[in-house]
Amino acid sequence: MPVQQFSDLVRFARDRSPFYAELYADLPPHVSRVTDVPVVDQDAFWAANTLDGNRVLTAPLGEAVVFKTGGTTGTPRFSCYTREEWREFVTAFGSGMVDAGLRPGHRVADLFYAGELYASFLFILDSLAHAPVANVRLPIGGAAPIDSTLTTIEDFAADVLAGTPTTLCRMAEHLVAAGRELPGVEFLFFGGEALFEDQRRLLAAAFPRATPRSLGYASVDGGLLGGPVPGTDEDTRTHRPFAPHTLVEILDETTGEPIREPGRPGRVVVTQLYRHLMPVIRYPAGDRAEWIGAEGGAFRILGRAQEGVRVGPVSLYAQDVTDAVAVADAHGLVTGTQLVVRRWEGRDGLVLRLATAAGQDPAALEVLAKAVVTGLDAARPLYPDSVAAGFVHPLRVEWARHRDLVVNPRTGKLVRVLDERPTS
Repeated sequence: MPVQQFSDLVRFARDRSPFYAELYADLPPHVSRVTDVPVVDQDAFWAANTLDGNRVLTAPLGEAVVFKTGGTTGTPRFSCYTREEWREFVTAFGSGMVDAGLRPGHRVADLFYAGELYASFLFILDSLAHAPVANVRLPIGGAAPIDSTLTTIEDFAADVLAGTPTTLCRMAEHLVAAGRELPGVEFLFFGGEALFEDQRRLLAAAFPRATPRSLGYASVDGGLLGGPVPGTDEDTRTHRPFAPHTLVEILDETTGEPIREPGRPGRVVVTQLYRHLMPVIRYPAGDRAEWIGAEGGAFRILGRAQEGVRVGPVSLYAQDVTDAVAVADAHGLVTGTQLVVRRWEGRDGLVLRLATAAGQDPAALEVLAKAVVTGLDAARPLYPDSVAAGFVHPLRVEWARHRDLVVNPRTGKLVRVLDERPTS
């Protein structure tokens, strides 16, 4: 049963998954509309989706592929797919690559990352293998030395490079510094991060005939989210739902009501109709978006929502930061925490805006700031690794009063994540 009706999926989940049985305990026996069931609380979902005593899965973990997603090194999060579900996932995503520009005979260099239970490299490789057009796959990986990567690309006359914007820009910077370019590359398929205008300029200098295209919008926890829309070269944030596999909703960030009109931002919530082992029903994808036209059609991604944030190649959850502050702040000096993502000098950077009372000892605050940064770097080692590689700016702390923290103007609630990067 690769794709189910929504009502059948809900019935299956509440019958087989203790987490969903509890979540839906007060619902009538039969529900048919997606708005009949509550949106999943991410913290509760991951608290139940554990290695031992798992309450989310609908069956024992006996046949599946397991990937790591998000979280900290102390509390890893795992996402499971059966063989059939994974095939549906990569087949649908591979079909979407044709809309991104994949053509018969294209030679595609897979520059995503592999190992340590991460999915992106294998996911893209399998998606290409299940795409509806013939193609030549070059499984290079993102960790290979740049010189050998470029040699392979040139030796095989690769038409398409697939990787994160960070990886593609690192390669472009290397080429530009050497006074070289690769005019034979036709497309730059990117995923995992947004592509910014300053990155476009760098990529154009190294790959003068290449068109940057989103290869699709997906996550290992949320699953299929959005496919590329043909003819949107300039607006790479525009995608379409993966029907019939996926239901995409955009919800008002204050009321939680579905947004139906175009141009009104809200948070993305997704339901996967092909996932049964680890059901994903009205799950917050962690992004904000707006409909381009009618509800259910094309939508434009606007940045990360409060559940998480992407800084260059690094995913962080707001709870990661809150936990690091709690551990470091033994004397309770911090009264509020806000994550601010900015972009300057061609790189993303994360600013931790911490509120504290007036009259604090500056020396004590400096010590606390260093302890917070050290703790978060230890919890998310990919961040300091990315700093060392020149991908992102170092974490920094910005002290403020609580009144300086940005709040929702309608509810007065703290906005946990501010994405101040440009959206065009």
